[in-house]
Amino acid sequence: MLAGEIGKLVFARAEFSFSFNHHARTWINDRSIAGGGPISDVGVHCIDALRYILQDEVQRVSAIGRSDERSGDVEAAAILTLEFRQGTLATVLVSTRAQYRTPLEFVGADGALRADDGLTVDRPITIELWRDRELVGSESVSNHLAYARQVDSFSRAVEGSESFPVRGEVGWQNQIILDAAFRSMMSGKTEPVTILGSDT
Repeated sequence: MLAGEIGKLVFARAEFSFSFNHHARTWINDRSIAGGGPISDVGVHCIDALRYILQDEVQRVSAIGRSDERSGDVEAAAILTLEFRQGTLATVLVSTRAQYRTPLEFVGADGALRADDGLTVDRPITIELWRDRELVGSESVSNHLAYARQVDSFSRAVEGSESFPVRGEVGWQNQIILDAAFRSMMSGKTEPVTILGSDT
């Protein structure tokens, strides 16, 4: 549907920010428990959403992160650049220092699709179609009870009454991308991403 509406994809963008001030999850700044800052905490959802929507895999990643006096030994904000196998370039922006926002955007040769709250589950999401700097269409969708449906589906899979729709390897691949992002922050270079089940 994306290709039909906006042409060949060029760019994609996902952001997830929230303010960590007085947050109950105090362990989020402890790398030994959390694994990282907002890259691990919410960046994984951005990466997962981009992979799912694009139906493509990340082959290289570069990342820049910044810590501050409150973030301990993890990043407080970061930018990731993802190179997908089919040519789409994507950015992921994450922070625990900005107001809550979860926009998604896909830019193609013939237009763009945007959702200001694309990763939000507590209210309906409006997806907008833009062409030539004009809004030409929109659609409202809902993730109502998304978490409950996920738990129910997982429970049925454990009971053996149905197969879970997402394989465990999907989460594993997300972790491989996160690991490459952290390597990139340390090396200052673009890092390759191993793709499960691929020789490349």
